[in-house]
Amino acid sequence: MPELPEVETVRRSLAPRLVGDVFAAVEVDFPGCVEGMSPEELAERLCGRRVQRLDRMGKYLRFLLDDGSSLAVHLRMTGRLILQDGHALERNPYTRAVFRFASGLALRFDDLRKFGRVMWFGDEASLKRRISLGIDPFDPEFTPERLGGMLSGRKRPVKSFLLDQGHVAGLGNIYADESLFRAGIAPWRAASSLSRDEVSRLHRAIREVLAEGIEHKGTSFRDYVDADGQKGGFQERLRVYGREGMPCPSCGRAVQRIVLSGRSSFFCAGCQG
Repeated sequence: MPELPEVETVRRSLAPRLVGDVFAAVEVDFPGCVEGMSPEELAERLCGRRVQRLDRMGKYLRFLLDDGSSLAVHLRMTGRLILQDGHALERNPYTRAVFRFASGLALRFDDLRKFGRVMWFGDEASLKRRISLGIDPFDPEFTPERLGGMLSGRKRPVKSFLLDQGHVAGLGNIYADESLFRAGIAPWRAASSLSRDEVSRLHRAIREVLAEGIEHKGTSFRDYVDADGQKGGFQERLRVYGREGMPCPSCGRAVQRIVLSGRSSFFCAGCQG
């Protein structure tokens, strides 16, 4: 599932080419990908609107438009946004929608498993009523003290806490595991059990891992690519995620896997014991 670094990479690859462009047509092949209205209504609201800015909200990509409305896209498990020359557009069996622009560019939304969604919001208030997210890890207000306050009194495993988008927006399975490894914290530890030093280490690790993920344009195992169809490179730098049975790069012990809240969690018992 695309997490913060993957969505940010897509945003960065789209923004220079789509900011200032105008939606010219919307073609929806799978109506189920449009949430909250019909494909016809979506087209009516988007066509003629100019893209003022592309933002990221956690794992959501948001197009801010010139009339104050916005289009939010959630890629979910297997979603992709591919930018093409609209005159040579190549659909595939997984193309769910195409957004055409006045410049001649076309943005193709592909989604193998059909979980991804596109949503239109008339203003900021309506968006916040529908999408409730916690703090962004790169927000200046996300400090070790803020994180410590959020963890205080929480008995659930710290890994489960990190995956809850209502607390910290953008973290998913990959980057949570990598952050906990770098911080030397076992994923099953109760969130409230972390010491002040451990909270500080976790805060630093979260930001470092996400920044590296962005620098290397995300993690590609199977589905994720950027807007040009290029895979990321962070999968070559993973230390524990997906490495069950392989040696820990720090101590050499075999990486282990457990299931927490229905999700696989990878860790090193030597470094995170």
